[in-house]
Amino acid sequence: MNVAVSEDVITRIKAELASSPVVLFMKGTPDFPQCGFSAQTVAALRALGARFKHVNIFEEPELRDALKRYSNWPTYPQLYVNGELIGGCDIALEMYQSGELKKLLGAAGAA
Repeated sequence: MNVAVSEDVITRIKAELASSPVVLFMKGTPDFPQCGFSAQTVAALRALGARFKHVNIFEEPELRDALKRYSNWPTYPQLYVNGELIGGCDIALEMYQSGELKKLLGAAGAA
């Protein structure tokens, strides 16, 4: 069943992305992540001293469903830098280990 994403949810997603150079849509919060992948992504961001906004998708069921279609990315967490999807946990960790994430965050003014 393909349900259309309501325009106000898209507006909310765009507003979240515009509110900070780095936004992490995650399960739980940075201090209390509710899945291992969210915890690992937060740990990588914190290890780099990144300033980031988080959105707990469990508190926003409509946004959680809409974001998957908006980003065309099926899983969480979803890391965005300057409004662009970087990816999920695996990609964020690969970029962290290669040093790419540090460069990206630095360029965004978030590290």
